[in-house]
Amino acid sequence: MKPLVPVSTGARIVLGAGFFVVFVAFWGAATWSGWVPPLFLASPERTLLAGWSLLTEFGFAGDIAITVFRVVGGFLIAAAAGVPLGLMMGAFKPVEAFFEPFISFARYLPASAFIPLLILWAGVGEAQKLSVIFIGSFFQVVIMVALIAGATRMDLVEAAYTLGARSRGILRRVIIPAAAPQVMETLRLVLGWAWTYVIVAELIGATSGIGHMIMDSQRLLDTGQMIFGIVVIGVIGLVTDFLFKALNRRLFPWAVL
Repeated sequence: MKPLVPVSTGARIVLGAGFFVVFVAFWGAATWSGWVPPLFLASPERTLLAGWSLLTEFGFAGDIAITVFRVVGGFLIAAAAGVPLGLMMGAFKPVEAFFEPFISFARYLPASAFIPLLILWAGVGEAQKLSVIFIGSFFQVVIMVALIAGATRMDLVEAAYTLGARSRGILRRVIIPAAAPQVMETLRLVLGWAWTYVIVAELIGATSGIGHMIMDSQRLLDTGQMIFGIVVIGVIGLVTDFLFKALNRRLFPWAVL
């Protein structure tokens, strides 16, 4: 191994899969040996059986679908509002001076703290779940996109001015293309945070979703179902992560990510 030297695609797949094999082996060894009682940690095969039971008997596929809908819906609303504002803040310093104090203040507020208020304002329906994800994602998107746009190389901006571009053209032809690959990476990271917010929202005042299933399983002390729900979240997150990376490479082939 050498610092910063990339590995081949095949080696990356083998190494990545190898970690999961080692992880499951340690998990199985801890449970099969009796070192950890089943009450506290279900074994891998018991977790699979619990997951199969959830999918075939208790309609867990519907819970997965509604949670995915909530995550995607809240995240898209936050991205649609946050990315343009972040670009404007990064490109135009007066806009940044106006919005940044409030954005910096609001991004430190935990989204979970708003759940009691949102239940009062929006009830326990989908609006409340989407609002939690929006609050948790929007301010992070804005500040990160603003930093990316503000770091655009000045020599590119000056070259555009030399060629006769105006402010709108600088934003559209220089700043946005330069920032777009990193903005996509930012959205990929924030999507992972959105999953955290939706599970927290579903733990309180929800009648469906993965978080609701995990809470019900906790009341029944069924660690197999709880672990299966967590694993499902991780699998969905891993798939969306790969999709984001593939889309980024396809849309912005000139960027080295």
